[in-house]
Amino acid sequence: MASNSDELVGEVLAHAESYVRAFNSGDPAAVDRLYTADAVSVWEKGKAVSGAERRAGLAEYLAQGPVMKIDVLETYVTSDTAMLAVDWTIEIPGAERQQGIGVDVLRRGSDGRWLFAIDNPYGSDV
Repeated sequence: MASNSDELVGEVLAHAESYVRAFNSGDPAAVDRLYTADAVSVWEKGKAVSGAERRAGLAEYLAQGPVMKIDVLETYVTSDTAMLAVDWTIEIPGAERQQGIGVDVLRRGSDGRWLFAIDNPYGSDV
């Protein structure tokens, strides 16, 4: 596979769009299907979560009805690994607007699907 080919970049960007649709649907199972089994999320600075803790936190958060919008700032792809830098905003009814620049790492599985391996919505704050 060609490094950083337009096709691979397109696949990763399509995955990011799928993530936003799943997130905005409020369905935690739909969102979770876009992560690797061993994915790590850093939704609170300095606290990485994975497994059941990550899934429970996701379900609790989505129950609040958040709506996400993203603007992909950078995409780098090589072979089966990709990195996204994403400017995002989240509106939650009756709550303060959240925003940040995230850094995400994705892996391409043997089935050809891209999945989040590391999800750090506050990546620019590191």
